[in-house]
Amino acid sequence: MFNKILIANRGEIACRVIKTARKMGIQTVAIYSDADKQALHVQMADEAVHIGPPPANQSYIVIDNVMAAIKSSGAEAVHPGYGFLSENAKFAEALAEAGVAFVGPPKGAIEKMGDKITSKKIAQEAGVSTVPGYMGLIEDADEAVKISNEIGYPVMLKASAGGGGKGMRIAWNDAEAREGFQSSKNEAASSFGDDRIFIEKFVTQPRHIEIQVLCDAHGNGIYLGERECSIQRRNQKVVEEAPSPFLDEATRKAMGEQAVALAQAVGYTSAGTVEFIVDGDKNFYFLEMNTRLQVEHPVTELITGVDLVEQMIRVANGEELSITQADVKLNGWAIENRLYAEDPYRGFLPSIGRLTRYRPPAEVTEATHVVRNDTGVYEGGEISMYYDPMIAKLCTWAPTRGEAIERMRAALDSFEVEGIGHNLPFLSAVMDHPKFVSGDITTAFIAEEYPDGFTGVTLEDAELRRIAAACAAMHRVAEIRRARVSGRMDNHERKVGTEWNVALQQQSYDMTIAADQEGSTVTFADGTVLRVSGAWTPGDQLAEMTVADAPLVLKVGKISGGFRIRTRGADMKVHVRTPRQAELARKMPEKLPPDTSKMLLCPMPGLIVKLDVAVGDEVQDGQALCTIEAMKMENILRAERKGVVSKINASAGDSLAVDDVILEFE
Repeated sequence: MFNKILIANRGEIACRVIKTARKMGIQTVAIYSDADKQALHVQMADEAVHIGPPPANQSYIVIDNVMAAIKSSGAEAVHPGYGFLSENAKFAEALAEAGVAFVGPPKGAIEKMGDKITSKKIAQEAGVSTVPGYMGLIEDADEAVKISNEIGYPVMLKASAGGGGKGMRIAWNDAEAREGFQSSKNEAASSFGDDRIFIEKFVTQPRHIEIQVLCDAHGNGIYLGERECSIQRRNQKVVEEAPSPFLDEATRKAMGEQAVALAQAVGYTSAGTVEFIVDGDKNFYFLEMNTRLQVEHPVTELITGVDLVEQMIRVANGEELSITQADVKLNGWAIENRLYAEDPYRGFLPSIGRLTRYRPPAEVTEATHVVRNDTGVYEGGEISMYYDPMIAKLCTWAPTRGEAIERMRAALDSFEVEGIGHNLPFLSAVMDHPKFVSGDITTAFIAEEYPDGFTGVTLEDAELRRIAAACAAMHRVAEIRRARVSGRMDNHERKVGTEWNVALQQQSYDMTIAADQEGSTVTFADGTVLRVSGAWTPGDQLAEMTVADAPLVLKVGKISGGFRIRTRGADMKVHVRTPRQAELARKMPEKLPPDTSKMLLCPMPGLIVKLDVAVGDEVQDGQALCTIEAMKMENILRAERKGVVSKINASAGDSLAVDDVILEFE
């Protein structure tokens, strides 16, 4: 077995590989850019080597820099993780020439399967059903429009070397095909150093289901079930689960056997994933093969008990697979939620900055359930603009899908993240969505269910009452603490009342609290009675309560006259007042936000790539105004309505902060 492995990656996947290597008694070497000097993977590894400036194209994907780090560290093998150089045949070739083992497939398999155009042709030649499309190279936007018309709209423009949703656009007409072609080329070039684009038919209402394969160099190949990855935003997976709630055993077997046959046809070794789109009749079509470890591999590990990273290392060491297809048993259900540094209230735009608070739920491994959090950050660390915005992968396992979902809900509610925008509220909303709960999902789920973006969750009355009762009990505890101030004058003790009014999410509840040693009994004006208990102390930012015999986890912030409460995707101000205070509050005028309707504000920290208008230009509804680049993605800002540009406050190349004014209109 290897003595030392270098991880040619960063973030959570580098930390994930280090954990397994440590378990196997293998020393690890991390690499890092200037931006990652204090990163968690650097702290976890046995040693670390600096490889360049923050941009990935000057550090993590520069083969010469990585090879120099391998040589200086004396590493015998390299695990590439995902992204960066993981599917780069030139990197695999350089390692082979240096006599260093690549913890991944051979160069030939990467070339054949890692390139989407080539893999499509091979799949077609092998008789695998594929989506209609044009696999040749496309020279310019005019040719892209012509091909799109021949295939028939809608079409998908995809970077040949792409992954993670980078370099992908859906076009429904000629204008979108022309615009999408150029944006896809730009993103592909900056993310992968390869701007080749191909086009295929976009199948509406599909499910994205993938098969995990594992092959060794001795001719053995197995599949480890499937993963349902249909909940995506901008072609980027957000929620994954295993197994799929849609497949039956016969379809699973057919997909698995086809995936293994395709892998073995190209001499594949190591772990890999064959992706399919599946229609409502369970017809499946080969989409692509990812010749690397997938981001969502933990859900497969949780239902099979197989450590995929360990298997990859053993295969790279020349060992035979120790398990056969007959040994693979799917046990229970696993769900993964990707926590991104993206603000759902701002259209999921990237958010960067310091993690002033980062407290994930406690990891648990029990016979009844598992909570697992794969992460590459820590409290006090920074989320950089240079890399993918994923913060962590939160996974839960339980014997049934319903139980796994309930465990995930509780884990999300207790996950504390402050300092940046993040998608925890959105993930909580998805876990409670009736369509997700039923398993009736497609890749159009987010677009269909949140067509106007995410604006938070309005909770049902029963849940609001539970929160109101908990907040009233918490407020009473805080009031008693304030009443017990030392040094007060005799006969000036302040009495804490029992009658309160709680206002939240446009609802108002009058109630009476009767407290005892075990908790509080809250009686609402309409006679509803709720029992509240829990150990919350003023200043705690997490309240784990029991209300009406059911757990209630609240993230708590202090505001004047109450709390900021976040739970189950809702973010609300909860005001707890005496009856007289509530009466006066109802007479107060509402404070309105400032008018920014005649301004174009920067929605995220980023770099202006280009401005499409000038002072005096008349713009139309939907017209492109400027392009902002952040976290390797180009974002086109468009006019919300007709207007005339009166002032431009920024230019191409400027770095802007959130809410900086880019343009002003008459």
